[in-house]
Amino acid sequence: MSLNLCSDELLLDLVPSSRIASVTYYARSRSNAYRWSQAAAVPINYGLAEEVLAQQPDLVLAGTYTTPATRALLRRVGIPLIEVPPANNFAEIRAVTRLAARALGEQARGEMLIAEMDATLKSLARSKPPQVIRVASWNGAGTVPGKGSLFDAILSAAGGLNVAAPSPGMRGGSFDIEELLFARPDVLAYGADSDGVPVLRTDGDEHPLILKVYARRRVSYPEVLYSCGVPESADAAVALRAKLIAAMQTGIGQ
Repeated sequence: MSLNLCSDELLLDLVPSSRIASVTYYARSRSNAYRWSQAAAVPINYGLAEEVLAQQPDLVLAGTYTTPATRALLRRVGIPLIEVPPANNFAEIRAVTRLAARALGEQARGEMLIAEMDATLKSLARSKPPQVIRVASWNGAGTVPGKGSLFDAILSAAGGLNVAAPSPGMRGGSFDIEELLFARPDVLAYGADSDGVPVLRTDGDEHPLILKVYARRRVSYPEVLYSCGVPESADAAVALRAKLIAAMQTGIGQ
């Protein structure tokens, strides 16, 4: 049983549906979850202790920050609980995948997923773009992912440079239109749902100056693969690189 979206994704990665008591209702959302179609075949929960007590799973996976009251109760009544920390880079993805795989008795499956991820990362490292592509993940206003974020790790693997990552330890910041233009990214990246439809759009990203400067250098990325660090995050880097290169090619001369 999983009580957290990111542990949902790991659980669905590691074991067949027949072994899953339930995942969170978020796991069925196309806007939030990578394996939403697979989650549709298993029961869901809302993170309540009563649900755990009713389902009596052999093991519960939870996040380290979510459902604190439920986690505390499970410890008191002695239900086996594994707390899976968030993964914001590929080293942490290896660690949480191994943590979950070991708890589930699926070490071989976990190592296979990690090996596939690492092979993808090595391929990306061997074929970096000839030029550094400076990128801002920007939806018109508000926070932008900085150094130490999963977006930054995926972008780096893709061969891009995050202009919102000025120094270590800064996981986010904010850019208004003037700050964005001053930073002079080569490409703007917009979060999108699993169908590629941009989300959290504001009037700012439709500003005439932004449209003029970045008319052909705007790409979208599926936020579902950037919200939880899982082995498939390497595939997100492959897809992002292709989009960045295409944007640079079509935007030449702008």
